[in-house]
Amino acid sequence: MQFDRRAFLATLGTAAAITAMPSEVLADALEHHMIESLDAETSANEMKVRLGAGLLFGGALPSGKAGEELKKLEPMPEKPTLVDFFKYRFAPATAKHVLQSATDAMKKGEKEELILACLLHDVVLNLIKVDHGWWGAQMMEPYVSEKVSWGIRYHQALRFYPDPTVGYEYPESYNQIFGKDYVPPLYIKRAYEYARNHKSYMDARMITVHDLYAFDPTVKVSIDPFIDIIGRHFNQPKEGLGYDNSPVAHMWRTLIFPDTPL
Repeated sequence: MQFDRRAFLATLGTAAAITAMPSEVLADALEHHMIESLDAETSANEMKVRLGAGLLFGGALPSGKAGEELKKLEPMPEKPTLVDFFKYRFAPATAKHVLQSATDAMKKGEKEELILACLLHDVVLNLIKVDHGWWGAQMMEPYVSEKVSWGIRYHQALRFYPDPTVGYEYPESYNQIFGKDYVPPLYIKRAYEYARNHKSYMDARMITVHDLYAFDPTVKVSIDPFIDIIGRHFNQPKEGLGYDNSPVAHMWRTLIFPDTPL
């Protein structure tokens, strides 16, 4: 096996440090380097991070482009609130998107619960992207009304199906991401059909409507206009999110401590 001697020596430190190393340590280091090089060769075309990984963990944006740069995170307050997560954990791209969505809903005079649903519908993408509607609804259920969590759960399926009665068309961006011939999986189709005939259909559908106007990188947004709505409709636990022993506290703790290895 051919390998780059200079690249190998660069992994060991200074010349003085290398000279001081016992031969068996150098041999182990060389073997480790060669194994890593072999792995790099065999997996050159493989992903470093799976596409379903949350943005906080290095996952790509839904478009397939690189996500947020990993950087050292600020410590969270002892009893973190939802607003603290917006400040310290929800990746800028995700936060900007949901804030735009909620702002659009507010400007158009929607009810406060729908505004809150728009504010929360995609924040779980920081944790995980696979089936984010279901994950997101579960994450919020202990703290919001059934109307809000139901809307978050089914917006994922509804976004693939137009509804001209409310001005929702199939997003052109989906054609770019999935291709014009894309057909959603059967479970998504079934979820759509169930939601379409449900009395709460509009609670999810209107999230998709306000989603359409929430991807402008030049728009400046803030959590401040939504503080009162959060106070009225989000049941903030006194112990802090992640510490209230709810069935989903571990999901919030995962965002608090994303660098914990076990």
